[in-house]
Amino acid sequence: MSQESLPELDVSLVAERHEALRAAIGRVLVGQTEAVRLAFLTLVCSGHALLEGAPGVGKTLLVRTLSRALGVRFGRVQFTPDLMPSDVIGTPILDRQTQEVRFREGPLFTDLLLADEINRAPAKTQAALLEAMQERAATVDGTSHDLGRYFTVFATQNPVEQEGTYPLPEAELDRFLFKVVIDYPEEDEERALLALHHVSVVPGPSEPVLTPEALDRVRAVVDRVIVRDEIIGYVASLVRATRDDVHFALGASPRAGLMLLRAAKAQAAVSGRDYVLPEDVQQAWLPALRHRVLLDPAAEVEGLTPDEALGRVQRGVAVPR
Repeated sequence: MSQESLPELDVSLVAERHEALRAAIGRVLVGQTEAVRLAFLTLVCSGHALLEGAPGVGKTLLVRTLSRALGVRFGRVQFTPDLMPSDVIGTPILDRQTQEVRFREGPLFTDLLLADEINRAPAKTQAALLEAMQERAATVDGTSHDLGRYFTVFATQNPVEQEGTYPLPEAELDRFLFKVVIDYPEEDEERALLALHHVSVVPGPSEPVLTPEALDRVRAVVDRVIVRDEIIGYVASLVRATRDDVHFALGASPRAGLMLLRAAKAQAAVSGRDYVLPEDVQQAWLPALRHRVLLDPAAEVEGLTPDEALGRVQRGVAVPR
């Protein structure tokens, strides 16, 4: 979007589009408002999200419904141990009519990609996503193919069934803006879910509620949300504190700080503000950092979780006024 076409800094647009998306998804997926909020922030920040939860809690349904609420292309890849990189990216083929080699695009060439059970694919296939997630491009036989500015990966993984899986390496985890933990619904939400879905399949949104043009405008607004020097210092202190904490064998990278600050700007806009508060940083802290740190083995033996360790770090850093 050119500078001349940028909208006025009206954060109400961001909150309005978030509420429209939440309402559209809520007609199909009961509860999971936190997951919907983080999915929206992922799109606004031009990021990618890793969804983790037990089977049947609605991870795939969330992404499918989200795709129907957006006016963009949707693709899905079911990751399996025998999946090859070419099955995801595509492969050159010989055109028998012209006798020329042309590139046949794989499912990667879409706008919103659902990478289902991503940890079931071997490392070589997982690595095929690295360039795509970082550069929004795929290189085949030395030729770079653009994936477009709307390219977004929503990957799912099952945290309880580890047999036949390949844990994602830190380099790939660091490409995800958020790790969203999807838990079981509350009792009233589960009752509502059963009442909604027991008769037949509930259709998704009939028309997009967040078009590409609207998404461009929302991103432009978030870009210009004000960040004071005190907030920048707060984010830097939080990230650096993870590197000095005895509970972590690996602290957060500078990229983690950039992603945290970007997410805080989007959260501020969703909250109806054109400036970032410490509370915005704190709301994005766990989903943006839980997959970017590595617990020390001694902390794991003690039963400490990344969320608990990160919570201690957050409470130990002074909050700017």
